Amino acid sequence: MTDRIDDLNPRRRRDHGGGLDQAIASHGGARTDWIDLSTGINPQPYPVEGLSSDDWTALPDHGAFARLSNAARRFWGVPEGAAILPAPGASALIARIPALAPVGAVQITMPTYNEHAAAFAAQGWTVQPGGPAQARVIVHPNNPDGRIWQAQDADVPLTVIDESFCDVMPQASLIRLSERPGVIVLKSFGKFWGLAGLRLGFAIGHPDLIARLNDLTGPWAVSGPALRIGAQALNDTVWAEATRARLARDAERLDTLMTGKGANLVGGTTLFRLYDVDDAAAWQDRLARAHIWSRIFPYSDRFLRLGLPPAHGWSRLEAAL
Repeated sequence: MTDRIDDLNPRRRRDHGGGLDQAIASHGGARTDWIDLSTGINPQPYPVEGLSSDDWTALPDHGAFARLSNAARRFWGVPEGAAILPAPGASALIARIPALAPVGAVQITMPTYNEHAAAFAAQGWTVQPGGPAQARVIVHPNNPDGRIWQAQDADVPLTVIDESFCDVMPQASLIRLSERPGVIVLKSFGKFWGLAGLRLGFAIGHPDLIARLNDLTGPWAVSGPALRIGAQALNDTVWAEATRARLARDAERLDTLMTGKGANLVGGTTLFRLYDVDDAAAWQDRLARAHIWSRIFPYSDRFLRLGLPPAHGWSRLEAAL
């Protein structure tokens, strides 16, 4: 693994999970034949129900936004002094956040989710792994190794705390920092609830900062279906608790399977696991021949990341290994 400034260069290819088209082009099969373990998306999503025709045909009203924001405030324990901005996915917020402060240096410790570096660099910021900076991004827990950050790490004028995967471990959340000036906490709806295609995310922070971010996102940024489904899911704490327990069991099952086949656990969350293997590309190829897609990284030839299989996928994964 490396920690080079080159790895922060937004002009290099942005590697992500997903990309089944590439896998299919190389190994054949139809999309329905594949099990995609390259992402950290819950394989048992929140059940979608109760949509009305108005959710599809009407412009979203203030009441729908208020219901979603109130549900989010309760679910995440958002401080009274912080404001909430729903958006069409966390990625849409990541792209706009660098415009909230004068251009300078941003500290992003590698390895981590690469869209933050790309967004800051695209707006003229200098991206660096350490040293004095005017902004900082901490992915908490970190993707791909699951690193946990502390409150004292939010120590620069603009701090972005990306908690896209923190809903599996709410006790570790740094949401209490969101009322501080200069702090933005990001939440993603696609990971824990398994509805990445819904495109729903949240920025939570000081009201002045969130108001400026709202100006950049524009009106009606969130669809009617996303507003309704998001509010339903955030109010369903029984589903959330049961899901956390199931994810923990499945993550332990995956670790047992992988370490039994010679992989070493590096870290992760209960939505994805990072393993050290002798040849990550060879492992990915072996799984792909069984139409199982995994995640490898350009900065390491030994890191292999797997999401959790769906219920029907465990036997296929074990056979492929």
